[in-house]
Amino acid sequence: MTAFLRYAAKLAEANFSCYRDLQDWALACPDAFWRAVWEFCGVKGDAGDQVLLHADRMPGAKWFPNAKLNFAENLLRHDAPGPALVFWGEDKARRSLSRRELREQVARVAAALREMGVRPGDRVAAYMPNMPETLVTMLAATSIGATFTSASPDFGVQGVLDRFGQTRPRVLVACDGYWYNGKPVDVCSKLPAILEGLPSVEHLVLAGYLSDSVGVAARQLRGGVEFRELIARDETAGDLQFERFPFDHPLYIVYSSGTTGVPKCIVHGAGNVLLQHLKEHQLHCDVVPGDRLFYYTTCGWMMWNWLASGLASGATLLLYDGSPFIADGHILWRYAESESVTHFGTSAKYIDALSKAGVKPRDGYGLGSLRAVLSTGSPLAPESFDYVYAQIKTDVQLSSISGGTDILSCFVLGNPILPVRRGEIQCRGLGMAVEVWDDRGQPVRGRKGELVCTRPFPSMPLGFWNDPTGERYRAAYFERFPGAWCQGDYCELTEDDGYVIYGRSDATLNPGGVRIGTAEIYRQVERLPQVVESIVIGQDWRNDVRVILFVRLRDGMVLDDALVATIKRTIRENTTPRHVPAKILQVSDIPRTRSGKIVELAVRQVVMGEPVRNLEALANPEALSLFANRPELRD
Repeated sequence: MTAFLRYAAKLAEANFSCYRDLQDWALACPDAFWRAVWEFCGVKGDAGDQVLLHADRMPGAKWFPNAKLNFAENLLRHDAPGPALVFWGEDKARRSLSRRELREQVARVAAALREMGVRPGDRVAAYMPNMPETLVTMLAATSIGATFTSASPDFGVQGVLDRFGQTRPRVLVACDGYWYNGKPVDVCSKLPAILEGLPSVEHLVLAGYLSDSVGVAARQLRGGVEFRELIARDETAGDLQFERFPFDHPLYIVYSSGTTGVPKCIVHGAGNVLLQHLKEHQLHCDVVPGDRLFYYTTCGWMMWNWLASGLASGATLLLYDGSPFIADGHILWRYAESESVTHFGTSAKYIDALSKAGVKPRDGYGLGSLRAVLSTGSPLAPESFDYVYAQIKTDVQLSSISGGTDILSCFVLGNPILPVRRGEIQCRGLGMAVEVWDDRGQPVRGRKGELVCTRPFPSMPLGFWNDPTGERYRAAYFERFPGAWCQGDYCELTEDDGYVIYGRSDATLNPGGVRIGTAEIYRQVERLPQVVESIVIGQDWRNDVRVILFVRLRDGMVLDDALVATIKRTIRENTTPRHVPAKILQVSDIPRTRSGKIVELAVRQVVMGEPVRNLEALANPEALSLFANRPELRD
């Protein structure tokens, strides 16, 4: 970041003394700033003579209209130290691929895809764990201009069809199964029904995880071939060809969580994603060639796409598939020590769970190489900041980051040249005109409001699939405040230019007309040692809204009057009387999406007797029954 600041100051013929100076220039001169990112981060391709067309349109701006590049070429261009990737599976599988081996496998799979008839713009889908074959498939597909889309293998048949059925892939790459929490989980049995529901699929490529050989199983399925047959071909890295496409050539289709209906299919462009991820990795995360980048994610979450781009900065990708809590919650720290992780990415819920379980990585593991801990998925509580510095490492950059599938990147995130402030996200991303607005569309500071972005940025989606007029796309992000992107996050801009996220704005509570972010309640409740996790909703009640809190307690504990009183007192003393729940009820599980996010809206729908429209989006839909027809909520 410091090197870029000096580089940009020289370009601007100005004296940038701090990050704010750099950010002011980035927003005032977007053409110069984004061209500087292209050059500083070493994008391979032709940038063309223009950076931004229609800068006054949002949506409608067009970035690098004359540029040509290939996404896979940029990810495979490095000869940095160390392997390209390391893979650990929960079943004790250990594999690595050198950069040369990765290029060779990509070349062979790309050649096979061409022979299958895959052309630029065709979709290649992966129903796969977070394993090397998935990354190889993505790179092979994008190297020939195909559009890649993925879902994790824990999705049921309907969840897969809800996603891939909309985007009509020509090739489906799937696995025979995966491991989770010490148990093998079969996937092959779901494939006939998936193929029946996807008539667009002409070829199925089956990768073995549970079994070394899946050739027989592959041949029993329509168009089936074994993945390892593709990588056993004669092609070498020298045969890897990269056709260059326009900057906004469709790269990925990713999916919204789908908890309120069929998932939105969000289309992202190749150069758009590449440039934004290079900026975030190299500048905001300080990733340099040879670093070891880890993020705990599945292939159904946008953090997998974010992690994959680390190759473009010369990082070694550390892939893990399975439960993060096996080996008493130590497996990921064994991995971090063994593979000398430099950047450890996870969810806020995982950090809180480690704290509750009393896991102290600093005492048992050598983490000398660790420079950054990244957290996303939900707001990171101030107490979790304390835990990281006390029990993981004292001299790391703790980066709470927030953006989403919608932009495949971050609005607000970390910064290695700024202080880490307890409970805050450090800053808005370079070139991101992030503000907090009140209900009238006026900027506010020190008060809660809506997170908006007031100017175009490269990683805005190209649009939604099957939305030719853009009507659904505009309605999703630009209806609330025309001309500005509204992310749907309830947040606050602090006096130090940091950000505090209070939860999704569509899940905020309004008792007595006072707007409350759910994260404000979670912060207080989950600091109590008796509470493992919680979920809070607003229940319509007597022409108002009352706050209902559900808690999952440690094994063997019961929610008695004393604990109820303790929870209410903790909330009241640290927030306001408005935050205190009218009812506190115990549950044995809390429903969440497959990326680990709790689903407040679905719980509210069940409590209110409304249908939940897409149970396939949930990892544990059976948990919703715990919230239905509760007699305690009738009075």
